[in-house]
Amino acid sequence: MSINVNTQAHGISINSVLKNTYQLLSATLLFSGLMAYLALSLNLPHFGLLITLGGYFGLLYLTNKLKSSSYGILAVFALTGFMGLTLGPIIGAYTTAFSNGSELIAMAMTGTGLIFLSLSFYAITSGKDFSFLSGFLTAGIVVAFLAGIAAYFFAMPALSLAVSVAFILLMSGLILFETSNIIRGGETNYIMATVTLFISIYNLFLSLLQLLGVFSGED
Repeated sequence: MSINVNTQAHGISINSVLKNTYQLLSATLLFSGLMAYLALSLNLPHFGLLITLGGYFGLLYLTNKLKSSSYGILAVFALTGFMGLTLGPIIGAYTTAFSNGSELIAMAMTGTGLIFLSLSFYAITSGKDFSFLSGFLTAGIVVAFLAGIAAYFFAMPALSLAVSVAFILLMSGLILFETSNIIRGGETNYIMATVTLFISIYNLFLSLLQLLGVFSGED
């Protein structure tokens, strides 16, 4: 009987983490979208690589430090809001540079949503353990990030395209890994689970948008 009770309690705890993660993720996606719209409306310029990376890693560190306190939620909104602000100028650049920029953005958003929902549904319903992806994802993300920095500084379109493809695959894997980690009890902090899934969605959207821009047939 005690084993059954413990199993039930463990299942309730996992469901609670999953529910809280999706609720917070929905709220942060909405807030980030509002910040992107604000940046677009104000016609804010691109923040630049140093400010973008500094703000991102600084707020990510802060969120990790506060993940077990009530201030952690504020840190999550600060991080995702900042990422939304950096997204606004990028979206603005696409609507200016491409005659079908709005369609490209809508397609990237739709593709991102479909990929996230499909992978999340598969991970939850299958119950498969994707923990074996951990080392591959860590190494892959580091390599892709460094390659992206190189492509930015040395203006290498082919490398930039390869990085986008790599990030689509890596972020898809990260969604599977994190969702599996939650439902199997490996991730018990919904704040960090939210951050991981938000970053996956954010990078997935940007990568899809870049690919769509490349293959749109416009310079």
